[in-house]
Amino acid sequence: MIGPVRGAGEEGTAPPASVLFVCSQNVLRSPVAAELMRRRFGRLVYVESAGVAAGAEVDAFAVAAMEELGCDISRHRPKTIDALEDMSFDLIVTLTPQAHHRALELTRTLAVEVEYWPTQDPSLAQGSREQRLEEYRALRDALDARLARRFARPSTG
Repeated sequence: MIGPVRGAGEEGTAPPASVLFVCSQNVLRSPVAAELMRRRFGRLVYVESAGVAAGAEVDAFAVAAMEELGCDISRHRPKTIDALEDMSFDLIVTLTPQAHHRALELTRTLAVEVEYWPTQDPSLAQGSREQRLEEYRALRDALDARLARRFARPSTG
């Protein structure tokens, strides 16, 4: 699901203080990634998500896939990068080509690291409800695995 990482930081390093996940419409990939990051690091990392454009509402299959982990993204309201009040992020993780191009434009005026994690769009899946949901689970699990590899868990001892 997730291809090679271009412009990525070192695997297994401590998470940054703040991360912005960006996809095309902020209805599927970036809200899922943001919630997985919150689930993994809680209040240790400030996490936000946005899109190049804002979709109408969060994808229902994404909500269902996240509910399986006990995460509720049903109240997420899609927003654009331009609608964010504060762009003081340490890292922007882009999940689509459009998002990556937009984030790179931001680096002209902002000192921020950008990583590109190319992802499949599960909303393009065909088949039964269960077959389609399986594509969303695959995206969710691939993003969670990528987060686990990329960011080391802080020591509790």
